[in-house]
Amino acid sequence: MHGQVALIAVIDSHDASRQQVTQALMSLYRVNAYADSERAIHGLRAAPPAVILVDEQVPPKGGSAFISHLKHEPALAAIPTVITGKRDEAVLAEMAKQCGAVGSLPKPFRRSALIKTVTALINRNVEADWDNLPEIQRQALKGTVEVFNNISDFIAAGEPVPFGSVKEACAPLIDAVAKNDFKGILNGVREHDNYSYAHSMRVATLLSLFGHTLGLPKEDQLVLASGGLLHDAGKISIPHEVLNKPGRLTEEEFTVMKSHVTETIKFLDVAHDIPKPVMIIAAQHHEKLDGTGYPNGLKGGALNDLARMASIVDVFSALTDRRVYKPPMPAEKALDIMTHEMDHHLDQHFLALFKTMLLDAVVD
Repeated sequence: MHGQVALIAVIDSHDASRQQVTQALMSLYRVNAYADSERAIHGLRAAPPAVILVDEQVPPKGGSAFISHLKHEPALAAIPTVITGKRDEAVLAEMAKQCGAVGSLPKPFRRSALIKTVTALINRNVEADWDNLPEIQRQALKGTVEVFNNISDFIAAGEPVPFGSVKEACAPLIDAVAKNDFKGILNGVREHDNYSYAHSMRVATLLSLFGHTLGLPKEDQLVLASGGLLHDAGKISIPHEVLNKPGRLTEEEFTVMKSHVTETIKFLDVAHDIPKPVMIIAAQHHEKLDGTGYPNGLKGGALNDLARMASIVDVFSALTDRRVYKPPMPAEKALDIMTHEMDHHLDQHFLALFKTMLLDAVVD
């Protein structure tokens, strides 16, 4: 997916339901919502989306009839459509089959089920390619994307993240790093449209590689990887127009963006078994040596080694990530910028180790 954030169409006559779905998708996608099929058909023709969600009671003739009609619209026929409704799962699945929808979502559904359904449709080619990877890389990707999608439910419910599940999902990643067989993981998330997941997975991979290079025990590497996967969990609260804005953020937008750190900490604080290193990675990966970082403006000696490592990995990943508005920056250019333009922000001793680590691992 290139050019811009994917557009999702939501067609539902219930105001509250439309708003809930729009809210749930806002950190990942643009959303056009319609209250009836007549408005929807005009909107869909004008702006064809990547996925269409249709409530089975949408007026005037119901969701099934509307989806059947879409199959006769040349520009819309191939767009994956999901039918939603307050019906038994088997009944709704049969309705989907009859009208030509690719899937169904019985109401009420959890945010993770919605995200999983939508991202699976948008990323079906990307995630299908994971099946061709060696088992250890495939397990790392499939396990972490499932855990990542479920995090939103825990945040919404105010429940603690099950840290054991996060560690378990990261275990194949640690094994892949130990065998220097992780390039498929980094490449596997490069085209994934859930930027927060893709970025977090790359940070988790590079942090665990950092730990492996420094000779840390496997348990410590697991904590580093888990910290990488969780470090931006609060971004779920950031609207996509801020999170995915191509240009420079306004002062107000930057304030909103910075709030993801405090939101992450608030979420992680609910759990009582989150190791301190995970909290440090989440809380301090945007701090800078000269005190100009956020959220606390920590400076020099106030930043321990873990915070210094995390900020290097986060910056490198952000520069070399593929975004909807920019191609990935070559690693050499990113490292050059980090060395010559960010020398007051980043620990140059750890950066030198990081460069050597990347060269040894032959990371593209």
